[in-house]
Amino acid sequence: MAVPVQITFRDIPPSAAVTAHVGRRAEKLETFFDRMSKCHVVVEEPHRHRRQGKKYKVEIDMVVPGRELVISKNPEDTKDDLHATIDMAFDDAERVLEDYVRQLRPDLKTHLTPPRGVISKVFHDRGYGFIAVEGEAEGQEVYFHRNSVIGEKFERLNVGVKVRFAEEDGDKGPQASTVYVVGTS
Repeated sequence: MAVPVQITFRDIPPSAAVTAHVGRRAEKLETFFDRMSKCHVVVEEPHRHRRQGKKYKVEIDMVVPGRELVISKNPEDTKDDLHATIDMAFDDAERVLEDYVRQLRPDLKTHLTPPRGVISKVFHDRGYGFIAVEGEAEGQEVYFHRNSVIGEKFERLNVGVKVRFAEEDGDKGPQASTVYVVGTS
């Protein structure tokens, strides 16, 4: 991402896995709007009774030209899984950025959602697979690595699963930097 992502951990020890997950999700925001000047993510575990289990709070503060956009997932509307809570907050951030872009350019007709496709090949033993792209680039296949899959276990992916993804240029052609399961065909 052109804008460095600042991550603050409150009442929770810093984690390399959480930092990497936030970094991947924040990088994807640039596909929705590439003129962000700040992205600050706060990950917090508020003090709770033990009977209620762990709930997390995630807040994303983005500064774009002329506006500050804040997304917050509070313990009441989150899951027990920190990564899932982060995903929920970033899904909201993507929608907010799409709305912001529509306000800037009401004449813009392009659909700003990431490309979609169907898993055409998956090699569980080797840790990678391919996505058959739908839409304008139909017929093209995009490589993805097990570490690109977010919100689902790589081992559970099968041929025919519908996904959305963020595409980037890889060493050997197009590859997906992030892959999200959206359903089965």
